[in-house]
Amino acid sequence: MRTTAHRMFAEQGFDAITIADVAREAGVAVQTVFNHFATKEELFFDGRISWVDDPATAIRERADGVDALSALRCHFLEFLAAEISALDTPEHRCMRATVAASDALRSYERGLVFEAEYRLADALLDTWDRDAAAGHEVPADTATAAPLIAATWLAAVRVLVVENRMRVAEGYGAAEVAATVKQLGDQLLGNMQAGSTAVTELRAALPTPDRRVS
Repeated sequence: MRTTAHRMFAEQGFDAITIADVAREAGVAVQTVFNHFATKEELFFDGRISWVDDPATAIRERADGVDALSALRCHFLEFLAAEISALDTPEHRCMRATVAASDALRSYERGLVFEAEYRLADALLDTWDRDAAAGHEVPADTATAAPLIAATWLAAVRVLVVENRMRVAEGYGAAEVAATVKQLGDQLLGNMQAGSTAVTELRAALPTPDRRVS
């Protein structure tokens, strides 16, 4: 069913295909499709969005002795290289073109970015105690740092991916662009990692709140 849907979306465009079309082509009832996928957008992205969970997983499953942000930085660098290199394949280029042509898919993808952000922030909060126990430096105000780092790091990676997809579309070699992006990403995320504790001292700087009840 997923394979059928992906083929039809690629051939005819996402907006031109209905769930009923997919069901008919796959030889199943419409309700069968809806039993597995709540929306057409969910069906389109099925099997294509490991990037929503992967940053959080990279932190939770990092090797002993590796701090959370180092694991995250390494993960994102590999992701950057893989995402740009994948543009050498017709399948990936077609998928990205289908997304670009559909307002519904672009909107759904933005929601997935926010979901990845929330999951990454939760993973950071859950694992910083482990880092502290191992002697790694962690932000003083983890409640602020986790969503801030999740949002800014994901935003930086997203911009690098989107802008450099355009360069490949302009004719630059995907492998060459991927290597350059990985190098740039390493510098950028390295700077962000170095400043990760300095930007989250707001709570410590605030005066003690007046909790008197009038």
